[in-house]
Formats: sequence, C-alpha cells, structure tokens
Amino acid sequence: MKNIVVILAALSCIGFLTSARLPENGPLPATRPGKSNTTTSAPAPPPIPEQKPESGKPETPPVKEDSPNSSAIPEKQGPKLPSQQTLEEQHLTIAAESEAEHSECVRELQSLGVVFKDISRIDDGNGCGIDKPIKVSEVLPGIKIKPDAVFRCPVALALARWMKESVIPAARIAAPDQGNILAINQASSYICRLRNGAETGKVSEHARGNAIDVASFSFEKGKDIAVQPRREDSTLIGAFQRTVSAAGCLFFTTVLDPESDAAHETHFHLDVLERKGGYRYCH
Repeated sequence: MKNIVVILAALSCIGFLTSARLPENGPLPATRPGKSNTTTSAPAPPPIPEQKPESGKPETPPVKEDSPNSSAIPEKQGPKLPSQQTLEEQHLTIAAESEAEHSECVRELQSLGVVFKDISRIDDGNGCGIDKPIKVSEVLPGIKIKPDAVFRCPVALALARWMKESVIPAARIAAPDQGNILAINQASSYICRLRNGAETGKVSEHARGNAIDVASFSFEKGKDIAVQPRREDSTLIGAFQRTVSAAGCLFFTTVLDPESDAAHETHFHLDVLERKGGYRYCH
C-alpha cells in the first residue's frame, strides 16, 4: 500500500512538470553603467592614414583643366632664338672700320668719278649705324642716285663697278633708243630695321650700311625701266633685267631680285655682307 502511494505521487509530479511552460522572453541582462541597452550599428572602418609625399614637401593639389585657376600656372620658357628676338633684345654693336681700308676705298671712288662726301658717324642705338658713312649723289659721272644714298664706302664702290661694267653696256643693247642712263632710283639705303621690316629676326644689312635697293633706271628718253618680275619676259627689257641681276653677284655678295620672294618684287636688293669662305647668295 505504501508503495502504491509513492508511485502515484511520482506520477503527479511528472504530470505537473510536463504541463508547465517556459516564459516567452527571458530576463534581460543587467545594463552596465554608462551603456544603453539599445541595439548599436556596425563599427565604422578605421581611417586610412594620409600618404606622405616622396619629396618630404607638401603636395600641390592638381588643378583641373576647366578650373578658373588652370591658367595661373606659368609654363617654363627657355631663351628666345635669334629669329624670335626683337632688335632691342639682340644687343648688337656697330662694326668698327679700318681707317686704312676706308681711305683706299675712297681713293677708288674718286678715280671712278663717284660724287660723294664723308659724313659723321651714325649711331641710332641697338647696333644700328655706320662707323664711317658716306653720302652718294652720283654713282658715276652724270648718273645720279635719287634720292641721295647713305651707306659704307664698299657699297658705293660695288655699285659704281656694277653700273660701269654691266648695267650701262646691257642698257645700250636692250634700250638703244632711250639714250644714256641718267639716274638710279633707289628704294632704300641706310635704315635702322630688321630684315624685311619684321618685328623679330636678323638685323637688316641696311641697318649696318651694307645695302642698297634699286627700284628703277631713268634714261634720257622714254620711260624708266622698273625692276619687276620678268622671268617669263622674252623682250630685250626682260633680258636686260635678268642680265644685270646675274652680273650683280660679281660685285655684291647678296643679290635678291623680284623672283626671290614677295618682299623683293619691286627692286633689287644688293649688299656686301661678308660670309665665311667667300660664299655669295644670288637669286
């Protein structure tokens, strides 16, 4: 009987335990001081340290092409080439002339009958000028140069010889009805400028008193013979111009005619520039 009571009590306990339910939400853990029990977000990634420039100097922030300050960064420029320099930037000087050579040249001019006079030294600054200039009014007896021309003595001597030995004989054949040549009409003698009147580039030989530009020849009768493009001119006048142009390089070191370029379509440029090896330029 006692054993039956014990068994019934045990069964009653088991039934009670199986009918019991656990609570849906368990107890929350106690909150530590200074912390809230709200849900926190994921931790932020650690900051990336800035890279130090290799040179040890602070880097200059790049400037975008469309930034208003993009033009503020100047480009490095090297020294200008001679062809890019103005007359002032070239720092030229006036070439000194030998007194003995000048005196010898003057004696030759006098023997040819050239009418001229010595004038004071010309110095217009920036290397423009002539150490021993002369002013010529007649290149040979009875043949004037209009207007009077200023240059160095060697130019006058080359001009007189060219006229005497080439131009006058050729004109007698090409224009026999026009009589003697009375004048050379010049377009430029001494003038301070760069070649072809450009703003930059090499100095003109006119600025050194080494050049003369011949525009036309005047005769006793008939029209002047003007210097102009005549490469295809099959007349005697065309032959005259081509003849005296070619002969010019026997007396001058540079001859530029109307066929050389657009800047010389109306005249001969004749100069006595000395080049290495006695080189001459004729066109």
